[in-house]
Amino acid sequence: MLNHIKISNFAIIDELELDFASAFTVLSGETGAGKSIIVDALGLALGNRADSQVIRAGKDKAQIALNFDISKLPQAQQWLKEHDLELDENNECIIRRVITQEGRSKAYINGSSSPLQQLRQLGGLLVEIHGQHEHQSLLVRDTQQQLLDDFANLTTTSKQLSCASHQWHQQNQALQTLRSSLLEKQTRSEYLQFQLQELNSLNLQANEYQRLEEEHQRLSHSEKLLQTAQQSIAAFDEDDTSISHTLHQHLSELEKLSRIDSKLKETYDLLDGASLQLSEGIKALHYYVEGLELEPDRLQWVEQRISAAHDLSRKHHVPAEQLIELQQTLQQELDTLALSDEHLAQHEQQLEALQQQYQSLANKLSTGRRQGAKKLATAIEKIIRPLGLPNGKFEIQLTAITDKPLPSKGLERIDFLVSTNPGQAAAPLNKVASGGELSRIGLAIQVIAANSTENMTFVFDEVDTGIGGGTAEIVGQQLAKLGQSHQVFCVTHLAQVAAQGHHHYNVTKTTDGKSTTTTINPLDEKNRIEEIARMLGGVKITDNTRNHAAEMLERFANNCETTKRKPSRKRA
Repeated sequence: MLNHIKISNFAIIDELELDFASAFTVLSGETGAGKSIIVDALGLALGNRADSQVIRAGKDKAQIALNFDISKLPQAQQWLKEHDLELDENNECIIRRVITQEGRSKAYINGSSSPLQQLRQLGGLLVEIHGQHEHQSLLVRDTQQQLLDDFANLTTTSKQLSCASHQWHQQNQALQTLRSSLLEKQTRSEYLQFQLQELNSLNLQANEYQRLEEEHQRLSHSEKLLQTAQQSIAAFDEDDTSISHTLHQHLSELEKLSRIDSKLKETYDLLDGASLQLSEGIKALHYYVEGLELEPDRLQWVEQRISAAHDLSRKHHVPAEQLIELQQTLQQELDTLALSDEHLAQHEQQLEALQQQYQSLANKLSTGRRQGAKKLATAIEKIIRPLGLPNGKFEIQLTAITDKPLPSKGLERIDFLVSTNPGQAAAPLNKVASGGELSRIGLAIQVIAANSTENMTFVFDEVDTGIGGGTAEIVGQQLAKLGQSHQVFCVTHLAQVAAQGHHHYNVTKTTDGKSTTTTINPLDEKNRIEEIARMLGGVKITDNTRNHAAEMLERFANNCETTKRKPSRKRA
């Protein structure tokens, strides 16, 4: 419930601070006095778009602050907790919106800065505003569907269905993409198999190519290696003129001389060591020659293998040393492609599961809509007949959708049909209802929709436009009845509606020639009679008009439950 509103420098409001009570509150005043400004301010505070033009002339910013008692709004309480916005022990929620001349806007919830998206979300849980032209939206099929779903408590199911439909269409698109790529993947798979067959036939091992090159180098020079090794052995060791024989002779002489002169001992030891190294080297040459073989067949095989590696290297545009890595990469890709069928089966299973989920929700939604449609149509028909449509018939038609799979809004289209004259077949609203009739039907639907919503505050901004007389009285009765269970505000120009309010505020506009200001004042019994008389009469208000106004207030007071809390005007 809206307990308090404070408005500063908004439009033609200078400073305004009001307390409100529960039940049905009426706002009335002369045309152009600014009755709808408070509705605009309320909408702005709850997240509507704004610019600097809403700021009062000569001021640098506009502010609107709202104080709500949300003790009976568990959804709003839960929303605040989920967004870590502190709620005091009195279950009060304070909303503030500031608009500056630079066009910037700031919003605060319980003192914490909040984005407009959060403000709109919370505002949707606190207040519902019905504008004077809102009945035009009834001509939109989506609006009709939303009204039916809200009335039948199917909003959550409808959102779940929309989500399931979205998931199914996403999964179906992915499946179609997968299927369309299977042919391409099959072609790629065959090509990979051909490439791998060549690589697998070669079957290079780790570091094998380097070893092949080394072996080829040795085998291709084996004759030269053998000849050189044998010549070296002959030079080092085979006759009396060899290096080894000559070295031993000289070492023998040096050994004898070192006994005579010890200074030669060190030189002798160095040459003796060289002699030993020479002997070991000669032995190694003999072993090398014994193990060295001429292998023309082996050389041919190595050359063929290296040639095959070079061919594949050129074909795949990679160094021969990287053929093994390429083979592994191609095998991994082939293995991945081999999983396509498995992936396809998984996608099909997931799609089937999503379709079953959708179908379950759609069946639940369809059943609820069929049941709710009958109840809503009966309720609307019951209200519109006293509203100047005594022969009015209202139907809600559910038509199966067959032109697209798993539609996001359910398996049926919703159409509101009406017949306003005897013998006239029910037809869509835009085909039958005039502007005035549509306004009355819209008001009936708004009242019913409000009755199906718990504890919210409802604002009706001149929704009674285009009606009068007895019809206006019925409208007032409906709003007063709604006010017995909800907090209801109504901006009206009809005395028959205003007289039925539990509380009455008068909106006036004054000017000093330099500036214009709107003020809003709660009316006591005497002033209320004057205001009702003004709404009933013409230019001159007579005693008869005042008596009529007093009679209306007394008559309607018997039908209204007065509230304990009285509204007050703090400052304007």
